[in-house]
Amino acid sequence: MPSTKGGSLNGGLIGATAKSSHGKNKVTTKTATGDISTQSGTTLVDYLVIAGGGGGGLAAGGGGGGAGGYRNSVPGETSGGGSSNESSVSITAGATLTATIGAGGAAKNCGGYAQGNPGNDSSLSGGGMTAITSTGGGGGGGSGTQSAPSPTSNDKPGLPGGSGGGQPGYQDPTAPGIGTGITGQGSNGGLGYCAPSGSGGGGGGAGAVGGNAANPGNPGCGGNGGAGLASSITGCSVTRGGGGGGTTYKGTAGTGGPGGGGNAGRQSPVVQGEDGTANTGGGGGGKFSQNPGNAGGSGLVVVKELTKAPGVWSMQSQ
Repeated sequence: MPSTKGGSLNGGLIGATAKSSHGKNKVTTKTATGDISTQSGTTLVDYLVIAGGGGGGLAAGGGGGGAGGYRNSVPGETSGGGSSNESSVSITAGATLTATIGAGGAAKNCGGYAQGNPGNDSSLSGGGMTAITSTGGGGGGGSGTQSAPSPTSNDKPGLPGGSGGGQPGYQDPTAPGIGTGITGQGSNGGLGYCAPSGSGGGGGGAGAVGGNAANPGNPGCGGNGGAGLASSITGCSVTRGGGGGGTTYKGTAGTGGPGGGGNAGRQSPVVQGEDGTANTGGGGGGKFSQNPGNAGGSGLVVVKELTKAPGVWSMQSQ
């Protein structure tokens, strides 16, 4: 009887040392626009598609930028806004797919009160599949100089997007002005607070609504950015899609949501705040008045191949 140490008697189909001809399921991460070449036998893939985050609002009580839209097909995980995972996608065997990576909303640079720029869409297409598109995050709201408890002509609400931008601080918290998120991609922005010096709401995150600004009076507190979501599609758990924090005058600036959201700035003493983190789709933090504002973070596309080319197959390698 020959020894089976280091091998097997079943032709290598199942055994301690048997290997797949193509190893484990191939995972490709794209941080810039380009093609993804799948293996010759691949006909089914999972994906994570995250759009660019929105930029933070600029000027008094600017809202945080919303996270880029977050779409995920990995079983046991979720898409944005608390939605269940989407379905895996069938493709033509061995197809070349195209990943388009959305840039974050550019930092606003202007002399007035301004909403943050929205993020740009990310997508996955090709191979006979219907394109998977995630929508860029909404820019944070920008507020005016009047402290009346109602919207003024200078107030600019948070913008809608994958996740919505936070409401600016000088808007009446009961009035419209929150950027809304898209179902299946993200969450709404938070409420701003009208006070002697307003504070902005946090941008919506993939996993949670942006925080509301609080503590009426001077100083106030900006809202925290909404939390992102964790995915293990690459083999390691990584959290992405956090919303940007809302700014304030002298109080506590909002923190960015876990998953790449940027911390907000403050007027006195001056804190500049942060951009959203690259390739997380995080929203930029709101900024009080200093140019330029804070940009959103760029997006990401990850593809995991679920079927492989023909060849020697191993249960152990799956």
